[in-house]
Amino acid sequence: MFENFKVYETEFAGRPLKVETGKMAQLANGECLVRYGETVVHVAATASAKPREGIDFFPLSVDFEEKLYSVGKIPGSFLKREGRPSDKAILASRVIDRPIRPLFPKDMRNDVSIVCTVMSVDHDCSPEIAAMVGTSIALSISDIPWKGPISGVSVGYVDGEFVINPTAEQRKVSQMAVTVASTDSRIAMIEAGANEVSDEVMYNGILAGHEANQKIIGFIKGIQAEIGKEKFEYPSNEPDEEMFEAVKEFSLEDVKLAMDTNDKTVRDARLKPVYEKVHEHFAEQYPDAEAKLDECLYKTQKYVVRRWLLDEQKRVDGRKMDEIRPLAAEVGILPRVHGSGLFTRGQTQVLSIVTLGPVSDQQMLDGIDEEEFKRYMHQYNFPSYSVGETKPSRGPGRREIGHGALAERALLPVIPPVEEFPYALRVVSEVLSSNGSTSQGSICGSTLALMDAGVPIKAPVAGISCGLITEGERWMTMVDIQGVEDFFGDMDFKVAGTHKGITAIQMDLKISGLTPEMVKEALLKTHKARDYILDEIMLKAIPEPRKELSKYAPKMLSTVIPVDKIREVIGSGGKVIQKICAECEVKVDVEEDGHVFVSGIDLDNCQRAMSIIDTIVNDPEPGAIYNGKVTRIMDFGAFVEIAPGKEGLVHISRLDVKRTEKVTDVVNVGDEVMVKVLEIDDKGRLNLSRRDALIEVEGLVPENDISDAPRGSRPRRDDRRGGGFRGRRHD
Repeated sequence: MFENFKVYETEFAGRPLKVETGKMAQLANGECLVRYGETVVHVAATASAKPREGIDFFPLSVDFEEKLYSVGKIPGSFLKREGRPSDKAILASRVIDRPIRPLFPKDMRNDVSIVCTVMSVDHDCSPEIAAMVGTSIALSISDIPWKGPISGVSVGYVDGEFVINPTAEQRKVSQMAVTVASTDSRIAMIEAGANEVSDEVMYNGILAGHEANQKIIGFIKGIQAEIGKEKFEYPSNEPDEEMFEAVKEFSLEDVKLAMDTNDKTVRDARLKPVYEKVHEHFAEQYPDAEAKLDECLYKTQKYVVRRWLLDEQKRVDGRKMDEIRPLAAEVGILPRVHGSGLFTRGQTQVLSIVTLGPVSDQQMLDGIDEEEFKRYMHQYNFPSYSVGETKPSRGPGRREIGHGALAERALLPVIPPVEEFPYALRVVSEVLSSNGSTSQGSICGSTLALMDAGVPIKAPVAGISCGLITEGERWMTMVDIQGVEDFFGDMDFKVAGTHKGITAIQMDLKISGLTPEMVKEALLKTHKARDYILDEIMLKAIPEPRKELSKYAPKMLSTVIPVDKIREVIGSGGKVIQKICAECEVKVDVEEDGHVFVSGIDLDNCQRAMSIIDTIVNDPEPGAIYNGKVTRIMDFGAFVEIAPGKEGLVHISRLDVKRTEKVTDVVNVGDEVMVKVLEIDDKGRLNLSRRDALIEVEGLVPENDISDAPRGSRPRRDDRRGGGFRGRRHD
């Protein structure tokens, strides 16, 4: 039945990799089922027969579809089915998209769709890597024009050694998580998060990944040679050479004049009449060719920028190759938020805002990996006004999610652990103006905001980008690229880190790949640049995290209690914890491992709640002093609850430093009083004294000491109504 069914097997980082094709999705242009360990991903690649009308770009879509059945979960939504892609699915789609996109023909306009369906997950074998390899195979054996194959691996760094495709346990202790995609000769994509690793370690890790990719590329080439289809022909959208040369000759000087400025607004204003002039001049010669004339003008701008850079080492804004645009940094911009930072680099400007909350505010994740909660959340917004456009807001797109994740990855290594800083943290980066590298601006602005909020980060983080221009064997890099250099250049190599080392990398390319020398130079230049940004700009705005949190931020205390005491703190039906929250006006979160977090606006209330919890967990000791509440009044004394379920008697003789005739002369039900534990009898009953607490804490002097009182006036040990002033435990 399945005449074209084929199975190919190899080993990938010590685990079996099996590829099946020809059985499923036979109407797709190319497909395969990848089995890596017990991870199973199906990939289908399809292309439209002809371009859509009016399309002036290459419409490629990559979807990484997480199916919760792959990990034995039923979706938590009301409909009980997968909804919109999770952020992690979108990030996986982008990681697959970036290395394959430059390998499609630049002049093709046919729609191409890649769908990676995750069907089974073995956490030791990354479904993202399996999907990337599957995508390369599906495109390679299809009839879709594509200059692959590629391969991708994950590189970890454990105990000083590089690990290819680390297991789940290795990932927990790895000092970096780097995804490297490669062609057979060049490095095609880098996506990295790291715990302040050095440039040298990062560089060697990238090369280790590139080397590991070559085996899989050879494996894919073997499959392609055996069953690969002939690539189909497509209508080219490329303007003919005669049209381009005519437009370039006519407009070259005007384009040079328009491009020669550091102001994006001025540049756009200057280019507008150039476009009108070109369309008017060539209307009769090239009728109905508006799109191709625009393409010729785009190529003319690209020609100008690249010639300036390669031949004259001239940038459009007059900067040197290693010169950073004018910088500015401010903190405390917004009065009511918990922390804010404004970072400006040229015409790129980002305002970041920090919000602190109880740990229970952390984000709950419903995905296919093992991460269930996220305590540090970073979100990035890119409104249309930031580029001078008018578009309605439709919520975050894939680009916004990707840039937010990059900033989150860059800052996560310096966020203090929950034991040191028991808060959930949300940072929102609002892009106010965009002319290149807003993602790196958001990293700088967010570092400022975190320090302004009083978050004790381990070290400040800065981000910067490096560009690239290539022509044959010639190439050159420039630091801090602005928008026009990104559009017409070949690379956007973004690196974030501290003085000590790298925390994140994201590399976008418009060419097939980089040589190791290009990677090394980009790492060197970005390191120098981020050191300058940190020392000369950011640390002058705020040299260290503030010592105190904003008065509007919740105050947070934490402790760890024995797991077997959790039931006592929560109480039957949550009565105890609800009572603590109500009385102290706080929020209490108790986790399964015994971590307890108390949050509230007033620090004294938080401390009081923590004291109550401590009293519940640890039995009171003689000599300890507590704040309690009067629960009952008797003729012989008052019962005081020092913690839910822990009550003792204050005998009338121990109520005050002066003689007390009547209990209600001193206290009433509901009063809060300070008491000292005198003793605990063999039945666990508490004998309390307000008198001794007042003497010890407030230094009050008693009118007469009961030890000197006549014997008949001393309280009797056996009070017939109250069972003695030793007190009783209130159940």
